[in-house]
Amino acid sequence: MINCDQVDRCGDSVYGIIRDLLFLMEPERAHSTTLRLLSATAPLGLGCLVGARGTPALPCKVMGIEFPNPVGLAAGMDKNADYITALSRLGFGFIEVGTVTPRPQPGNTPPRVFRIPQRQALINRLGFNNKGVDHLVRQVRRSGYRGVLGINIGKNTDTPVERAVDDYVIALRKVYAYASYVVVNISSPNTPRLRTLQHGLLLDELLSTLKAEQRHLSVLNGRYVPLVIKVAPDLDNEAIDVLAQQLQEHAVDGVAATNSTLSREGVEGLRYMTEGGGLSGAPLLERSTRVLQRLHAVLEDRIPLIGVGGIVYGADAVQKMKAGADLVQIYTGLVYRGPELIWEIVQALAEQCADQASLAEEI
Repeated sequence: MINCDQVDRCGDSVYGIIRDLLFLMEPERAHSTTLRLLSATAPLGLGCLVGARGTPALPCKVMGIEFPNPVGLAAGMDKNADYITALSRLGFGFIEVGTVTPRPQPGNTPPRVFRIPQRQALINRLGFNNKGVDHLVRQVRRSGYRGVLGINIGKNTDTPVERAVDDYVIALRKVYAYASYVVVNISSPNTPRLRTLQHGLLLDELLSTLKAEQRHLSVLNGRYVPLVIKVAPDLDNEAIDVLAQQLQEHAVDGVAATNSTLSREGVEGLRYMTEGGGLSGAPLLERSTRVLQRLHAVLEDRIPLIGVGGIVYGADAVQKMKAGADLVQIYTGLVYRGPELIWEIVQALAEQCADQASLAEEI
């Protein structure tokens, strides 16, 4: 019998061996293989082999929601909510599934995911590949998951951007009853013209329509589900300031900063740098955190912020919190570091809180 108390101390190194084996596979195949293995082994309590040790406690309340800890799984890992139960045992304080669209769609043509291990980075141009919102809802209901669940929604590729609001309303109506919060993804670089929804009249129409629908659904369901807007890391300061003003005017409940970047800063000269798609992982940290910091400077504490992008170590998460984040999320960092990263982040954030409390007492 496996003694998890003994395995815990080497979970990170064990995951490293498993990761190296998975990296011999094509990225998408490795992704699906990992999720199937997690699902198959979760009931056996073998998560400790890869560094999973239950859910570390660092409770916080954000957007009116009680989180057991502030470390979440970002959207993209489980697009269809097929693996919620297995992922929930890795230690996350919350899980976000999706991005899901009203109708199923295959996404872009493979190959569409590329590893850059020298920089702990990925490039992907998946293009919202998913089985559709009806499948996701069935899987959420079937999972029986009772933790904090975000559901990330987007538009179908063949829906004109001028009618994108229709897709978001359809998805919002279908997921509302099952979500702790809903993320409106208008920042993926892999759906043509999607990022135009971050600006001007298109954004005003989208936000006003979704907020009206949210009010209607809150009455029908007897509960208020926060709406979070996910933004790009490639916005300049002027665009961020205008965006922040619109988010305030429409009383958005939260902002996730950020999605992946079109920049190739940090991976120059490396294999796959010329591939199209969004760059995630360690090279994204500085760019993503700059957007987060600017949003916080404009919004102050009026709208909660989720810091996502580039977190590979506990110190990265501390940097996000210092920049104004209320919660953090990981994805690419999890691919490279495994579940041990969750504990590392919680520990780093707990130490930061203790340091702040000690400093406050001295003052």
